[in-house]
Amino acid sequence: MAKYGACLDKIAIPMSTIREQLEALEDETLAPQAARSRASKGRLRQETPDPIRPNFQRDRDRVIHSKAFRRLKHKTQVFFAPEGDHYRTRLTHTLEVSQIARSIAKVLRLNEELTEAIALGHDLGHPPFGHAGERVIDKLVPGGFSHHEQSLRIVDVLENDRQGLNLSWEVRDGIARHSKGKHGLPVGAPPEHRASTIEGQIARVADIIAYVNHDIDDAVRAGVLDTRDLPQSAVAVLGGSSSQRINSMVTDVVTETLGGALTEIRMSDLVLQATLELREFLFRAVYENPRATAEFDKAAGLLGGLWDKLRQKPDQFLDQATIESEGLDAAVRDFLAGMTDRYAVALFEDLFVPRSWSV
Repeated sequence: MAKYGACLDKIAIPMSTIREQLEALEDETLAPQAARSRASKGRLRQETPDPIRPNFQRDRDRVIHSKAFRRLKHKTQVFFAPEGDHYRTRLTHTLEVSQIARSIAKVLRLNEELTEAIALGHDLGHPPFGHAGERVIDKLVPGGFSHHEQSLRIVDVLENDRQGLNLSWEVRDGIARHSKGKHGLPVGAPPEHRASTIEGQIARVADIIAYVNHDIDDAVRAGVLDTRDLPQSAVAVLGGSSSQRINSMVTDVVTETLGGALTEIRMSDLVLQATLELREFLFRAVYENPRATAEFDKAAGLLGGLWDKLRQKPDQFLDQATIESEGLDAAVRDFLAGMTDRYAVALFEDLFVPRSWSV
């Protein structure tokens, strides 16, 4: 213990300068194209800098400690209420995206804290019941619904008693532009549809690398797929197992991006097409498979019923400040999108299923 204390004495640093030294370290170690914490475009509201944490590290911590992040553990990724402990949830998906994104950022000498903050925050606005839940709410909400817009709303407005997390511009930009949709490109999208930072572009490609592979894994576990069903042309390029495919994709992203002088995140045409082929196959075989999504028909009715009932009882469930400033539809949207799967089911039962009567 005495020896440990002596070491601490030797490295003692005034608290007010630790953040500045870490920012200087970024200048020394990161690639010229990387985002710098002290060069951030700032926050929605000005704040006193943290004494020890640079901007993006502070943002990462705020996302992890948010209520919306904790709720991801009970939100569906693909399979609703799966029987078994090894299926992905929205939280484990987010962690896998973060791991892949940080691996890419580290090799490219980009800002890992910024990359991680975006990756951890990218799905905060995802509603219950996976993509099916998003489709249902999109039909219910006038003007439509998208989870990336809701994710940005959570960090800007809804968290912290409607004070928001007040994240930096770069993190907010990455969250707002991570979504690709069914036909969107993970790399090579027009500038207006991709993140302004290289780190934000990493989070976008890491998202598809993660879900294409872990959704195959879960579908095989559920008996919806057999690995022999996978497109063999894609398997020949990427590999036969999840780990092989992830390694192939990550290696390709790193190699191609370095070859392009880090001007943007890239994939080779061969690997990109194989990745998109796998995604197309998943939509046909899993996401739109009647067997895999049978329970989501029930979820659609459940969310529709809650939409109507919540509008009838706004004082009991909804945020009054939102109703007054943005209207009833916005308040119901926020409430529905924020629910976990199990809370939505429990609330539906409470509001619609008669209770047994006992004397």
